[in-house]
Amino acid sequence: MIVIADDITGAAEIAGIAFQHGLQVHLSIGADGEVSPCDVHVIATDTRSMTEQEAVPATKQILMLLTPHPSGQTSQPSPLTSLFFKKTDSALRGHVIAELSALMQVTGCQRAVFLPANPSKGRVIRQGVYRINGVPIHQTDFSFDPEFPATTSSMEERFPDAAEHHVIMPDACSVDDIIQVVNEYDDGHTFFAGAADLFTVLLTSFTSHSNPSSLNLHSSHPSTLNPQPSTLFLCGSTQSVPPDIGLPVCPMPLSVYEGESSPSLWFQQMKETYTSGQGVILTIPHRHLTGRAVAIRLRETMAWMTNELIKIHRPQRLVIEGGATAFACLNAVGWHQFQVTKVFAPGVVAMTTPEGSTVILKPGSYPWHKV
Repeated sequence: MIVIADDITGAAEIAGIAFQHGLQVHLSIGADGEVSPCDVHVIATDTRSMTEQEAVPATKQILMLLTPHPSGQTSQPSPLTSLFFKKTDSALRGHVIAELSALMQVTGCQRAVFLPANPSKGRVIRQGVYRINGVPIHQTDFSFDPEFPATTSSMEERFPDAAEHHVIMPDACSVDDIIQVVNEYDDGHTFFAGAADLFTVLLTSFTSHSNPSSLNLHSSHPSTLNPQPSTLFLCGSTQSVPPDIGLPVCPMPLSVYEGESSPSLWFQQMKETYTSGQGVILTIPHRHLTGRAVAIRLRETMAWMTNELIKIHRPQRLVIEGGATAFACLNAVGWHQFQVTKVFAPGVVAMTTPEGSTVILKPGSYPWHKV
């Protein structure tokens, strides 16, 4: 099964779900045309951090590399279609419709079902309105997102070109609703895109490991993320508060956040703490600036800091929150291939690199309280 995710923490979340189903899972940053010998190969593209003009060809190219016989404009679905899933953000961020339209061209599918609802995490779509724990998404902190601020909670208003691109956006308030959607549209000419709950339903149907109607989408026995002396913890999301795990917190200085000072100022302020081997948590406590340029600068700052700190010594664990930040940081240190080894909680996944390093990823939009 092939999964393409538009950010790496979303990719890790999907990989964790497959791992919990007892499947062999490989996660990679980008694709070179080779499908790993495993049950589920999850590919992170980072297209959410690109412009739409960059994201569309990047997504299309990856699927074409993996498709045995790219179908281009044909009306016949590719042999890959029934084993393909497009992971999108459960907070509606990204170039969703443009990417789905491009993928339909490659697969030859006539339509796509886009279902970003995650009922297991209180994220539902009712009468076309997206709500998080009962609150319309445009009234939550996602309205402050620097690249994709939620200015409306209406799915039609957020994605006005969905219908013309043959993208269906159904309601879903429960796992039963998701099962009904899958049963209705799984016809061989439709591919599915959306969040983790939809993938779980599709995966259980695909593997026949359980009856989808009996699914429990919550992690019933989450592990604990214990503090360790040698931990580099990066909170790249401006939406979250770091967990209290006994490590010193080193917030990004306001002048660095606003671009008035170079990252070296921050580095010098916390270098001694990190060098002592205590482990540190790097955070971005400010969120008054928005825009793509700001988001790029912030993640590039985190990536630079990560690379410089790892030059001092490699931590036992690298914990990263926020997909764009994780992608930038892992690219900066040259880590691209991963095997899933543990799932701490929904979306919080531990992986190892071929060199034996441990990386733990968490989506920036998920809380830490379940860990």
